[in-house]
Amino acid sequence: MLPPELPPLPALTRAEGEFVDAFLQVVDLLGRINPARENHTYSALRAAQALPARAAELRDALTTMHARGETEVHAGTLARALRVLDGERRAERVTMPPGPPA
Repeated sequence: MLPPELPPLPALTRAEGEFVDAFLQVVDLLGRINPARENHTYSALRAAQALPARAAELRDALTTMHARGETEVHAGTLARALRVLDGERRAERVTMPPGPPA
């Protein structure tokens, strides 16, 4: 049995696609660095070392968007793209895990 087919990505400009991709890369790295979720210093260190380069890619994508006159971020469209690319699960790793019941 095949897994359910994902919805198609919404139409994005090239710069918006690069923005979404770079954002998710930064989120993934932050999830690996998160001290509340990470167990090993080495993998957190490697993620921290990679973070500046991925942040620069994110900055460059936004710079390109701005230079091309894309002055608005279409949050609804980009949120749909993030959901298709599993952004919700990936972003969960950046947050605090649930604590013990009170």
